[in-house]
Amino acid sequence: SRGNFSFQSKYKTGASSETQPHSIKIEGDITLGGLFPVHSRGPAGVPCGEIKKEKGIHRMEAMMYALDQINSDPDLLPNITLGARILDTCSRDTYALEQSLTFVQALIQKDNSDVRCSNGEPPIIPKPERVVGVIGASASSVSIMVANVLRLFAIPQISYASTAPELSDNNRYDFFSRVVPPDSFQAQAMVDIVKAMGWNYVSTLASEGNYGESGVDAFVQISREAGGLCIAQSIKIPREPRPGEFEKIIKRLMETSNARGVIIFANEDDIKRVLEAAKKANLTGHFLFVGSDSWGAKNSPILNLEDVAEGAVTILPKRASIDGFDQYFTTRSLENNRRNIWFAEFWEDDFKCKLTRPGIRGNSGLRKCTGEERISRDSAYEQEGKVQFVIDAVYAMAHALHSMHNDLCLGSMGVCDKMDPVDGRMLLSYIRAINFNGSAGTGVMFNENGDAPGRYDIFQYQLSNTTNPGYKVIGQWTNHLRLNAEDMQWSGGDKLVPDSVCSFPCESGERKRMVKGVPCCWHCELCDGYQYLLDEFNCDMCPFDMRPTPNRTGCRPTPIIKLEWSSPWAIIPVFLAVMGILATSGVIITFIRFNDTPIVRASGRELSYVLLTGIFLIYLITFLMIAEPSTVVCAFRRLFLGLGMCISYSAMLTKTNRIYRIFEQGKKSVTPPKFISPTSQLIITFIFISVQLLGVFIWFGVIPPHTTVDFDELRPPNPEYARGILKCDMSDLSLIGCLSYSMVLMVTCTVYAIKSRGVPETFNEAKPIGFTMYTTCIIWLAFVPIFFGTSQSTEKMFIQTTTLTVSMSLSATVSLGMLYIPKVYVIIFHPEQNVQKRKRSFKAVVQAATVSTHLSQKSSDKQNGETKVEPDRSQ
Repeated sequence: SRGNFSFQSKYKTGASSETQPHSIKIEGDITLGGLFPVHSRGPAGVPCGEIKKEKGIHRMEAMMYALDQINSDPDLLPNITLGARILDTCSRDTYALEQSLTFVQALIQKDNSDVRCSNGEPPIIPKPERVVGVIGASASSVSIMVANVLRLFAIPQISYASTAPELSDNNRYDFFSRVVPPDSFQAQAMVDIVKAMGWNYVSTLASEGNYGESGVDAFVQISREAGGLCIAQSIKIPREPRPGEFEKIIKRLMETSNARGVIIFANEDDIKRVLEAAKKANLTGHFLFVGSDSWGAKNSPILNLEDVAEGAVTILPKRASIDGFDQYFTTRSLENNRRNIWFAEFWEDDFKCKLTRPGIRGNSGLRKCTGEERISRDSAYEQEGKVQFVIDAVYAMAHALHSMHNDLCLGSMGVCDKMDPVDGRMLLSYIRAINFNGSAGTGVMFNENGDAPGRYDIFQYQLSNTTNPGYKVIGQWTNHLRLNAEDMQWSGGDKLVPDSVCSFPCESGERKRMVKGVPCCWHCELCDGYQYLLDEFNCDMCPFDMRPTPNRTGCRPTPIIKLEWSSPWAIIPVFLAVMGILATSGVIITFIRFNDTPIVRASGRELSYVLLTGIFLIYLITFLMIAEPSTVVCAFRRLFLGLGMCISYSAMLTKTNRIYRIFEQGKKSVTPPKFISPTSQLIITFIFISVQLLGVFIWFGVIPPHTTVDFDELRPPNPEYARGILKCDMSDLSLIGCLSYSMVLMVTCTVYAIKSRGVPETFNEAKPIGFTMYTTCIIWLAFVPIFFGTSQSTEKMFIQTTTLTVSMSLSATVSLGMLYIPKVYVIIFHPEQNVQKRKRSFKAVVQAATVSTHLSQKSSDKQNGETKVEPDRSQ
């Protein structure tokens, strides 16, 4: 049968308090140690401060509640009563170490050989209290300090709140287990949260000490392994912060203001002071906090700072409120809970009243406690988050002892000899093997390092657009993240996840230029000119016949253009050419109609028809130059471009040369020069023309005519205006080469025209040909700079084509106007002048010309050639 509990409080005051720690002793067959932060850390020189209601009293009461439950459970450790020795750590690792020596003193061998009673008998030394396992501690730094001692004495330890990754080291902390997952799991969950929100640039804040630093280290390590996440700043909050320290921290965080996400592994006080500093710096809503389980769903760190904390995402090991504990704790009173030596202190703090104690004067500022107050009814009560884990830790120890008892003491009631004393190393193996459903219905088990599986709830503190501001569950993490994005909201109730990135994604057509050493930061550079985005980091040139798409993600064919008939550059030359063709046709028709009249015969009919054919071809070339290039058009361009001018100037050269030779010969003798007959003239003209034709046909043979698309000519800095120009394979030089022979003929003709300037003005058009050649030379001299001066223009092809065609049309018009329009005018409007003059001999003609020349030299004001000279056309 079970023995009754004997509740004794070994509560010593005065000088002995230094040697005997304040502790709760619950008698039992097997004693478990308990470590709880009943008080906060005291100011300098004082170990303990104010009482901690939730983290201290709630958790400690949870252990005593669990012991009650186990001891009243007939199936778990039947006939064995679990007792306890519960100590206060005062939230300080060094103080906790001193306290925990209580657990190991029974295991320290004492030499009593020289101790004798007065009667000579050996002394009777009471068997020291032996602790088989320890539940605790709360803070990781305390657990580490204590674990270092307990392992020396093989006392297993199960923590309900220590999450430092360092404690997973099974070589250093081999007797340490925990029912909460380590921060490395928490850090993994936090990395997953950050990534799920699309952040890649965050800062970290850690309280100096094991919990904060190892948590951040785990976060940094996991984020580095995961990739795609950069730490802007890692800031440590000192244990004893100087005044202004938190303002400096906020200032430092603002140095990388793009990193709005702040991962915070810190204690409650530090969290509160960080939020206060952010508010003071007028940065409410700027920082996006992701808090560890030290923040969890607590209201104390954010009290009066709710607006700064809005949107904070926090994480907490999955937990449930244990209804049985609520029922137990709310019924505790000063009468029924005397075993808790700190309960009176809790009572005063919870109900804001003062208990009267003998010898202590009551504080007049506080009312007296009646003892009739009730938790939850007369004070705010909410179950502390780790209560479930305290209960699970006690049950884990009980289940391990139960399994061990079944194996070692089969069939025996109570603790058998094999379990007296309990072997710590063996108990540890049973602890690591347990697997049962805990107080919240979730499985309790340990991996090879003594860690519990990671199960976290993810909260967000929401203030706006909600009737009930506070922490809302927005997801959970059990080895992988499940986040309900639609349940999240940020500062001001915004549903859109804010950015915390070093650099925003580059626009379309921009390449990334990485910042050295920071893989999440880059500068965006536009692929300029004719470049397109080859990949994320490189631009490449488009092929010569292509240009980049508007968003520069690829290349597209460059549009191909040609000179259109409707273009202003084409309309003017075509108009001139049409007028010229009509005028030329009119002259030809008139000449044919009046073929045998004196004026037509006198002008040299054969050469006139050749010359008019040349002029007609010059006008015609305009249409070939504007027509859409094709192999046939290109062939005709080559052929006719120089041919029209060549025919015209060959005929003119033959005429001027004939006149020059006649008059030069006449000065020497009366014998006419050779090759002045019409047939000879035609043969000479066709010899000149054949040279041009020969050159063209050789050109055809060497480079057959074909079309080409020129993509270089219209390739301005802005590729939107790039065009390919469909043209014939004639370069500027080959085009000029094509005309060069005609130019030579033209210059030669001009020279003869100058030499023949003394001939009487009506003599065989010597003067009109001269004027024609002077004007033509001026036109072509103007043509060359215009043609070559526009080579850099974006409309080079159009300007050059227009310049060339207009220049040719003008030179043809000058020839037509000077040589034939006056004749046509006389033929049509003054037919009375178109009559046969009397014939004169060659000698008379030359003499008359010579006399005329002498007269013009003597008197410049007299008209030249008063004698009308008409050479004998019959010779």
